[in-house]
Amino acid sequence: MEIALRAALLSWLAADATLSGQLNAITEEVPSRTSLPWLAIAASASADWSCKTAAGREVRVALELHCRGDTPDAAAALVSAIEARIESLPRTQADYSITTIQFLRARAEQRGESRRAILLEYRFRLIAA
Repeated sequence: MEIALRAALLSWLAADATLSGQLNAITEEVPSRTSLPWLAIAASASADWSCKTAAGREVRVALELHCRGDTPDAAAALVSAIEARIESLPRTQADYSITTIQFLRARAEQRGESRRAILLEYRFRLIAA
């Protein structure tokens, strides 16, 4: 279910016209030759979340946004759009249902040359269809 969720999440994010218009890439891993800004899955991990009648997984996904900006709020609108899109991911998928989507934490880091890295971590609880 973890791999299917990663694929569904990336497709859902890429299908958003606002995000696609602002980001140069939305990928599963760090793009090798893409200019900023871009969004990628930094990591994911899953654990059993089954019940008596169905298999389930709790999947944690960390997404990392890389962009440019000189001020702390340079990417605030873009981060808000990403968060809203993640939280609107359809709960019913082909092989599973998403019971909860929960924001866990964020981390922002200023890097050299006006570069910023923003990590967004979410927890998804899934039940097999």
